[in-house]
Amino acid sequence: MSKESCCVVLTTFTDEIVGERLIHSLLNQKLAACIQVQSIDSFYHWKGQVQSDREKLVVIKTTRDKYPAVETDILANHHYETPEIICLPVEAGYHAYLDWIRQETQSGTQ
Repeated sequence: MSKESCCVVLTTFTDEIVGERLIHSLLNQKLAACIQVQSIDSFYHWKGQVQSDREKLVVIKTTRDKYPAVETDILANHHYETPEIICLPVEAGYHAYLDWIRQETQSGTQ
């Protein structure tokens, strides 16, 4: 995978203030070209019990070389003890859209 390969990073949040802070931090630093948020119901094991929460799923479009900074920023702004942070490679996509992601994340703080 080249350093400029695009990827999608997933995370979740329940607190709207935390979510807004996280989203704006990533965009302001140009760590993401686009962020989408969707309401979801999550069911999971945590500390020996089945839990459920109404969460927001955050879909972050970025590049693979920005992933370490994205992860660091999520951890710095998140309120969960162990937040979901998953990086998925983009195997294919419309070239103009992928070029736009690369262009929008080209400059900024790392």
